[in-house]
Amino acid sequence: MSQSPIKTIEISRLHIPFTQSIKVAIGEVMGTENIIVKITTGSGIVGWGEASPCCPYITGDTADTNYQTAQQLAKLIIGKAAVAIEARMAEINGFIVGEPSIRSAFDMALYDIAAKAANMPLYRFLGGERREIRTDLTIGWQETVEQTVAQAQAILDAGFDAIKMKTGRPGLCDVPHVKAVRELAGPDIAIKIDSNQGWDYPTAIANINAMKHLNLDYSEQPLKVWDYEGLARLRDKVNLPICADESVFTDKDALKLIKQGACDYLNIKLGKAGGIHMGLKINAIAEANGSKCMIGCFGESRLGLSAAAHLAMARPNITFLDLDSAYHFKSDPVIGGVTYDEKVGGLLHLPDTPGHGAEIDEIVLQETIKI
Repeated sequence: MSQSPIKTIEISRLHIPFTQSIKVAIGEVMGTENIIVKITTGSGIVGWGEASPCCPYITGDTADTNYQTAQQLAKLIIGKAAVAIEARMAEINGFIVGEPSIRSAFDMALYDIAAKAANMPLYRFLGGERREIRTDLTIGWQETVEQTVAQAQAILDAGFDAIKMKTGRPGLCDVPHVKAVRELAGPDIAIKIDSNQGWDYPTAIANINAMKHLNLDYSEQPLKVWDYEGLARLRDKVNLPICADESVFTDKDALKLIKQGACDYLNIKLGKAGGIHMGLKINAIAEANGSKCMIGCFGESRLGLSAAAHLAMARPNITFLDLDSAYHFKSDPVIGGVTYDEKVGGLLHLPDTPGHGAEIDEIVLQETIKI
């Protein structure tokens, strides 16, 4: 494998509005303000990465902080071997606390280069083999049950076999929304609920018990990010698996959650974990405990989703996929990479080209800085 050093790093902004805003318990997202990282080695191999800091109330970073941090990280690793991912990520993770979104962008660009240098698609470079992977599609908070049902009908009409519903409303206001979607969808469609920390312990108990006959897959992040004890108590009291999302950024978080019996599943998001390098560690800890993982997203284009999909394909322990952000884009700036099947809703197709297979049409990029 080529040890060619990093020759240049280009950092750009990417703005894409959503077709409609996505509202959850702790915020609302209107579109994406992402940062694109393009790393070129001396031998001409190009790696692409993407940061999507659209939820600063979760990750603690923004497009502006990512843009500034990226310039510092570029200077940190320029001239060094791109394929030495362990060393490069140790330098990047040791340089700054926080800014997980932009660390993820550098991570996926480095993995893109390493897989291209090995002339392998990324999932094979990670030791995986081709398998079918399929994402759900999310319904954000709607004002009325009728609006929620209309969204669910559109998802079903598109052929999806799994729906993720944003919950976390006050009291028992979520129950009629979820009940109506189950009645519409029938028994065979998977339904997951995600409260984004919106409930307290008594409200979570009341809602999950009220929905116990609705055959749900799991309740994602029902309580506050810090409330490991509450998650463990809740898990003991209800007959529904608990999935941790905002509570797990790193392998250390994963280990603590599992040791405290606080969850059944872990949600890996590259933008939380700081990339594939940490995502692999989180999955390994979950797998050692016999726990499944899901993989989620923020507001990534098909570039960031391609890297996430390769990780999911490479690790069968990643069972649940929520890689639907690009489905909401008004325009698609990505060349190559993962695609959504036009006939089978949620079915994802990964190319067998080397690397993660995606790049950005550079005509849409703004404020590019070259290091």
